[in-house]
Amino acid sequence: MLSAKSLFQEILDNDESFRLFCSIAASGESQGGWENARIAALVPDSERALAPKITRHGADEDKHGRIFNALMKKRGLEPVEIPPATDYTMLLENNGIGLAHEKLKGDQALTVEDIVTYLAHSRVTEQRASEEMELLRRHFADHPDLGRAVKMISNDEDNHLAYCHEELLRFAAVGHGRMIQRTLRECALAEIRIYRDVSLAVMAGMGRILGWSKAKSGVLAAGIHAVYLYERLGGWRRMVSLKMPERRDALGGPASAAPEFA
Repeated sequence: MLSAKSLFQEILDNDESFRLFCSIAASGESQGGWENARIAALVPDSERALAPKITRHGADEDKHGRIFNALMKKRGLEPVEIPPATDYTMLLENNGIGLAHEKLKGDQALTVEDIVTYLAHSRVTEQRASEEMELLRRHFADHPDLGRAVKMISNDEDNHLAYCHEELLRFAAVGHGRMIQRTLRECALAEIRIYRDVSLAVMAGMGRILGWSKAKSGVLAAGIHAVYLYERLGGWRRMVSLKMPERRDALGGPASAAPEFA
């Protein structure tokens, strides 16, 4: 019987599939770290108080990238170049979601509207990250190799999501509500499509490595399409709602240190 736990256990048990999984994860986290660092450096003067939280967000993402690389190193594995079709962060950027990298590579200060766009994009993608890490935490929190990493990253993603809710509500209260809702909707509808496509590409890669049958690959692809259908028909709305989080000022301190993997 196929289940999320059995599927991931199969990926975990094979060096090549585990290397691909960690390489994809590390690449996305490192890219997020760079983006947040650049946004923090370009925050407009009126929002300088937000810069330390954006910096903390980026530091967390960098830490996650190091964790996935350390998990590979522990097994004597080197990162592999990831297929472009599995590059979630770059596909989002190429589809106009978030802030363009050309803008982030420059020296011109961002606008308040740019910061709102960044936060709306993050609110959507951190929802996805929080849910995925909660799934891994549910099944692998006690795993001897993955447990500490999964729990730390899951907690960080929950903090990132809480931070996005709190800051977007602050901006909504001073007149940016209509832009926030419009941007959230655009981001969510694009994200669910890109997530579907990336999931199909990742599963195809895993299937080739693990020698899955056409029947098994077909079942998994059908499941991915079913998730997309659910999200397209209304599931995307969970990504655009805003409520004051229980975790207030979730990124108000320094990033925690990555665990050691001897």
